[in-house]
Amino acid sequence: MDLQTPLQYIKGVGPRKAALFERLGVRTLEDACFFLPRRYEDRRHLKSIAQLEPGSPATVVGEVQMAGVITTSRLRKKIFQVVVSDGGGIVSAKWFKFQPQYMKQAFRKGRKVVLSGLLQQNGYSPWGKEMQHPEYEFLSGGADDLIHCGRIVPVYPATEGLSQRVIRRIIKQVIDEHARRLPEVIPLFLREKYQLPPLSEAVLQVHFPQPPYADPEQLRQYAAPQQKRLIFEELFLLQLGLALRRRRLGGRNRGIAFDTGDELLARLYDLLPFALTAAQRRVLEQIKADMRRPRPMRRLLQGDVGSGKTVIALASILLAVQNGCQAAIMAPTEILAEQHYLKIHRLLEQMKISSGFLSASVSSRRKKEILAQIAAGRLQVAIGTHSLLQREVSFSRLGLVVVDEQHKFGVVQRLGLQQKGGGRQPHVLFMSATPIPRSLALTLYGDLSLSLLDESPPGRRPVRTHLRDDSARAKIYDFLRREVKNGGQVYIVYPLVEESEKLQLRAASQMYEHLRRDIFPDLRLALLHGRLTGEEKERVMAQFAAGGIDVLVATTVIEVGIDVPNASIMLIEHPERFGLSQLHQLRGRVGRGKRPSHCILLTPPRLSQEARQRLQVLADSDDGFAVAEADLRMRGPGDFWGTRQAGMPELRVANILRDAALLEAARREAFALVEDMVSSNESAYGALLAAVERKWGDKLALAAAG
Repeated sequence: MDLQTPLQYIKGVGPRKAALFERLGVRTLEDACFFLPRRYEDRRHLKSIAQLEPGSPATVVGEVQMAGVITTSRLRKKIFQVVVSDGGGIVSAKWFKFQPQYMKQAFRKGRKVVLSGLLQQNGYSPWGKEMQHPEYEFLSGGADDLIHCGRIVPVYPATEGLSQRVIRRIIKQVIDEHARRLPEVIPLFLREKYQLPPLSEAVLQVHFPQPPYADPEQLRQYAAPQQKRLIFEELFLLQLGLALRRRRLGGRNRGIAFDTGDELLARLYDLLPFALTAAQRRVLEQIKADMRRPRPMRRLLQGDVGSGKTVIALASILLAVQNGCQAAIMAPTEILAEQHYLKIHRLLEQMKISSGFLSASVSSRRKKEILAQIAAGRLQVAIGTHSLLQREVSFSRLGLVVVDEQHKFGVVQRLGLQQKGGGRQPHVLFMSATPIPRSLALTLYGDLSLSLLDESPPGRRPVRTHLRDDSARAKIYDFLRREVKNGGQVYIVYPLVEESEKLQLRAASQMYEHLRRDIFPDLRLALLHGRLTGEEKERVMAQFAAGGIDVLVATTVIEVGIDVPNASIMLIEHPERFGLSQLHQLRGRVGRGKRPSHCILLTPPRLSQEARQRLQVLADSDDGFAVAEADLRMRGPGDFWGTRQAGMPELRVANILRDAALLEAARREAFALVEDMVSSNESAYGALLAAVERKWGDKLALAAAG
């Protein structure tokens, strides 16, 4: 057997259990070695039932005294109840969802059982202490009980048909027989520098901790030496893949070295009604330095709502045009692409630079004209949606690609526009108005250079955020009416959930009719949603921007790109359904003018404590990066934008927030090692490069798209 041997060939597994393990992502012996416990129970010195205090998690060992189905006297609900005694005390366990036949067979009188759960005091129970829905496992009295008691015991992710006892026994067998075959890939000097134990020892100890690695508190915090070893290796291989990707891109792809003089930039500064902030000037210098090199720029520009990313994009475009190249801006939605075009086109026109707009709503005749102009090089700046990716779009000399809200495009889509540069790769500037915590940015976009606009332009007003429930609806409507009477404008947002788009659209439409007829018959209302044509959206937004609409009822199509300085209040219905970062983006549509601005989060009357705490983060902070970090902590990196990010390997043990310090160290060492490979023999790192290939596979190629 080797580490890639299917698990089913281990003694006692077989095809049926192997299929259950495969549900948990465990197919091979190597998978089993890295199938890590989700938590641990300290069963070295178990307290007796009599010693346990209600109100805290507990683990008890005892014998089943009685078990069966009971019916509650009030609600007539059926409950499965077990009474367990350790000779000195009694505790009852209850399950409200159960399989009667299985439970009766399992909890036979006299059988020894381990119960783990929250111990509660029940004054109505004759036994006093009870647990509801505890985890349980049975002890056999045999030698393998030593795996399950008298030690720090691992508790694994499970699935129906696989008990903790079975999982534990099989994992113990695999690591005892095969963990020492795991290849050691981290160089010795790094293991010594960070005091990391050997890989095989770390795997053995992370599953079944023994002194001196058996510190329950360290294990709970993922700070034990064996855990740190596995975390560092995972992050190191990830960052090494990103470093290799950057090196190979830089070495293989030839870019266009730009002259970055200020000829066109000076004309732009004369046209702007404001001066650049210090942050904008700093970022622009970083971009200039990239563009001067003969290899393609790959930079991610992050900036909170209203930080001035569009001006940076425009300045970068002018540098491309100044060097005889074309530039393209791609945005994820038509409404955002249109906003870019309207803003940028006016300035470019004054500078005698040609620009055009391309999207699905453009007429076939106009589209043919634009395609011909792009191919001939007469159109210097193309702005549009994913329509720019179509096969018939052919640039004469593409020098710069700007991808806005880049996380909303698929990896292959982002790569597609970059490949339209002909023989030479264009410089690429990715932009995101969704603040991304540094730890996540280094994980998802570690092969990109990072720039941060961390300063808002002067005059940007803070937005006060209020958390209210439905009982305040009448007062809120009065507040909105007063604001409109005083010259302001209002958004009312019904966030659109992709899985129920038609249902949500109907709800937004019905609420619009209710507001128009019954609540604000004296005001001018309009409805904006994603199913309108581009022309219809533009007409509604133009009317709102011109002051012809008092209240705009909208779905999340207004999340990015809408700029109406007179709009001062946003009311968001059902904010609990969405991530904090998306709500922060919506909130950024107000506070753009001179009026005091407010965002009201209107929740249903009954809201879970968790949802309330999450929304309170938004109410307490207008710092997009602080909000994003909280969002990431609560939702996890995979769901940060509501969809799993393609093109990245899955992290089995590392948590990029918890392990931010190790992430920084792993990145530093990985990039330094790749620099060393440039000046030495790469074959000396064969085992390490093979490990990167196993970790990344095909995803290493997709990472080229950022």
